[in-house]
Amino acid sequence: MNIPLLNLIFKKKAPKLTKIDSIIVKKIKKLSLVKQIKIFKDAKIYHHKHIHTIPLLLLDTKRGVYIFEEKGWSYKELKDTKVKKKTSDALPNSSNETITLDKTKDIIINKFNELNCDDIKIYKYLLLENLTTQEYNSLDSSFKELLPKEKIIFSDTSEDEILTKLQNIPPSDTVIDKEKILTTLFAQYSILDDKEKFHLCTNDQIEFINKELTHLEILNGRSRSGKSLTILLKSMVELINNPKKKIIILKPTPLACDILKKRLLDIIEYAIIELDLTSIEIITPIDLLNRHRDKAKINFSDSLNVEEKLLKKRFDIADIIMCDDSDLYDGEFIHYLKHIQKKSSLLLVNSNLPYPKTNLQKSFHTKKDVDFIKTMPHPKAMHTITQLLEKGSKKILIVANELSVEKLMDDLKSYIKEPIYKLDSSLHLIDQNFENITFCTYKDTNSLTPEHTILMDLCFTSENEIKYAFNLAKKSVCVLYEDNCVEINKLREYDESNQE
Repeated sequence: MNIPLLNLIFKKKAPKLTKIDSIIVKKIKKLSLVKQIKIFKDAKIYHHKHIHTIPLLLLDTKRGVYIFEEKGWSYKELKDTKVKKKTSDALPNSSNETITLDKTKDIIINKFNELNCDDIKIYKYLLLENLTTQEYNSLDSSFKELLPKEKIIFSDTSEDEILTKLQNIPPSDTVIDKEKILTTLFAQYSILDDKEKFHLCTNDQIEFINKELTHLEILNGRSRSGKSLTILLKSMVELINNPKKKIIILKPTPLACDILKKRLLDIIEYAIIELDLTSIEIITPIDLLNRHRDKAKINFSDSLNVEEKLLKKRFDIADIIMCDDSDLYDGEFIHYLKHIQKKSSLLLVNSNLPYPKTNLQKSFHTKKDVDFIKTMPHPKAMHTITQLLEKGSKKILIVANELSVEKLMDDLKSYIKEPIYKLDSSLHLIDQNFENITFCTYKDTNSLTPEHTILMDLCFTSENEIKYAFNLAKKSVCVLYEDNCVEINKLREYDESNQE
């Protein structure tokens, strides 16, 4: 009998790889560990408004990208089959008549071309778990002509034979930039660092981004483990998979909101993904409360104190609320979030609640100089700032209480020529300047990325705010204090534990 190739091989409802790896996939995964080939199973490619799933994808930095289609055909189904390829004129414009691997290859090529990454080779293979090499040899020649043996991995194909088939392609003269290729392919797993360079997420981050959110989720991690950027990617994926969703991300200050919004725009632009950005809002907790107060006909307030009336009124504001830096808020506000998200999803970032947590193990902190100095803080701060300026240092942040900030700024203005700026986190990003010397209080530090920090007035500051400010600097942090106190001792212990 004659069966059109497209009707038999590339059906719209093609069998998917199961959650349990097949024997073939296990063999390929084992090879990938030995040969340092990067492997992705059930990989999703996002491009404009479209999502395309690839059952198996490999990256060999010496050759290029391999894409695989898995089919569950048996010898019994194929033994009397003759296949013929339809002409292009006979192909209707329907997705179920499109050759899957060719379509996948075209999507990847288009994505590479749009990102000036068009020199990468793409190779197509077929996985036939239920067919042996000998059974294939008995099939009609028409099948073999359209699906050559060297492009098929059979159930009895050994690891050595798989490697031979994959490496039958001559290596490239130049080594492929793995990071560039993977971040181009998988924008949903691409972290944008402070230097505007993209890196592939860690396995922990990828696992969380792929995870289906339940009623309450907790994402924890050390400082600079990429928590904020991970929830941006997670929100992007949630919205692509369901454009009707409404997502709210909470950040402590308007400035922190603006910084995260900019990161989101940068990621989406790089990803070549079309999203309705009105469906992702980044707002402060006070903004959230005031929207609820407005609905409940309560006067607006700048306070995070939750009125009793708000806990009695329904407020279905979003399908998902993601509360970043949730450890900076008291239990009353977290209880309020849990209340209004009873029927939806709530994600808390850095929380000690006794719920199952996803932990991001890796920190991207670079080693920095840390000094604890018992001294008169005010003159020592001026001396330290002067030393940093003499070395040509930029982005110096001094964190203290309001009184110390005002006094130091007044003294420094007549002492140095460099511009001095006082940060106000209630203002927007366009009104800020972080390039030289910036002063702020502990409540204003969220989302800042200075090169150097000087911390003062720790003995009257909360432990979480101190730790947050302590972790901001990339190069050095200087802790100035006049007398020992509980906060100083705890910070020392925290620093020592991070160095172990």
